[in-house]
Amino acid sequence: MPEIEVGKVTDFFAQPVVAGIELSGTVKTGDKIHIKGATTDMELVVESMQIDRVDITTGKPGDLIGIKVPDRVRRGDKVYKVTE
Repeated sequence: MPEIEVGKVTDFFAQPVVAGIELSGTVKTGDKIHIKGATTDMELVVESMQIDRVDITTGKPGDLIGIKVPDRVRRGDKVYKVTE
């Protein structure tokens, strides 16, 4: 499936398991994303995202968002939106 780069991981928090992502593209709740790095490779559907602990439905370029992830991600991992 084609993918478009939409950001990169800037932070990881273990409790709760959340990735901090700096966006270079637009991401909406319901979008399927792919996080890929040297030891990271996961796909997930964005169920919710936040900016400064406030729920949002759309993140735009330049936003720093937090999303729940199923496993550890690392700073510098690339974030892609899966387009079908």
